[in-house]
Amino acid sequence: MTQGAGQGPEVERAAVLRDFRVPAYVNETGPYAHSAHPGDVVPAHEEAYPEGYTPTEQDLPVIDHGDGLQAAADPAERAEDGPGPLYVVGDVHGYLDELMAALHEKGLVDAAGNWSAGTARLWFLGDFTDRGPDGIGVIDLVMRLSAEAAAAGGYCKALMGNHELLLLGAKRFGDTPVNSGAGTATFQAAWLLNGGQKTDMDRLQDHHLQWMARLDAVEEVDGHLLVHSDTTAYLDYGDSIEAVNDTVRETLTRNDADEVWDLFRKLTKRFSFRDEGGADHVRSLLDTYGGTRIVHGHSPIPYLLGEVGSEDDKEESGPVVEGPHVYADGLAIAMDGGVTMAGKLLVQQLPLDV
Repeated sequence: MTQGAGQGPEVERAAVLRDFRVPAYVNETGPYAHSAHPGDVVPAHEEAYPEGYTPTEQDLPVIDHGDGLQAAADPAERAEDGPGPLYVVGDVHGYLDELMAALHEKGLVDAAGNWSAGTARLWFLGDFTDRGPDGIGVIDLVMRLSAEAAAAGGYCKALMGNHELLLLGAKRFGDTPVNSGAGTATFQAAWLLNGGQKTDMDRLQDHHLQWMARLDAVEEVDGHLLVHSDTTAYLDYGDSIEAVNDTVRETLTRNDADEVWDLFRKLTKRFSFRDEGGADHVRSLLDTYGGTRIVHGHSPIPYLLGEVGSEDDKEESGPVVEGPHVYADGLAIAMDGGVTMAGKLLVQQLPLDV
């Protein structure tokens, strides 16, 4: 089933930059290492998630990046024989206007938001909802573009992000306690802490849930290993792409709150490809699943660069993100431009000329 890009209730946008701060334990080692930042909270210590705590107020402002679409770029060259050009999109988090502008700038959609890229191939790397104003509108757009692209001889596909797991869990399990290993936790509490939007939950329908539950977690395209999270936790779910995707879908099908929570927790880990040993971690994934480079979202580029995230970061200006970040001996490409922190929503054609 495909849907229009429906706007739904208008959400007021704050004009100030959220003060993003990373908890001190974000760089600690152990089972919860790389697992949390201000937008992805997973219990790492008892004090990080007090027993029985359920947030009752969500106070995460969103950023107004300006309205209106930019002029479209010249259409990308289309191959007359074989597949069209390959594009990837980083984390969207409900920023529908910014997504439309970025897709239009690359010539992937026209001024009305319809697919205009012919045989081009487009992959979204996950995290469509939470924090921003219109997550359901983003999902509706991706579903519609999937049908339009297929009709034109191309495709538009999407991967499972940790926020898809979070929204599914919040809808299915609500306040049911889960075995977090750090006191009492619930999907509902975690969803609110991670920027869950009431307007998204109110507009969430069965076809959205079914679409999210069927998303793949890993894919390899033209030598690019596409994943959402910069973690080696995918290795826990299979030694092939098919095995990982089957295991993730089977986990969601069993509908066990603890199992889904464990999956969410593992795919919320981050920074595995950064710092010493990061390139080796990338190689472990490439050796197992194939490809010559890994492309991921999840960890905002300013965090990977150490430009924001400390307790001393109080600047009112947003981070400067020009494009994807290539690191880990050139083996990893980060695509989360930090749109939720006044960064940039990235749409990039692959391969990169670096």
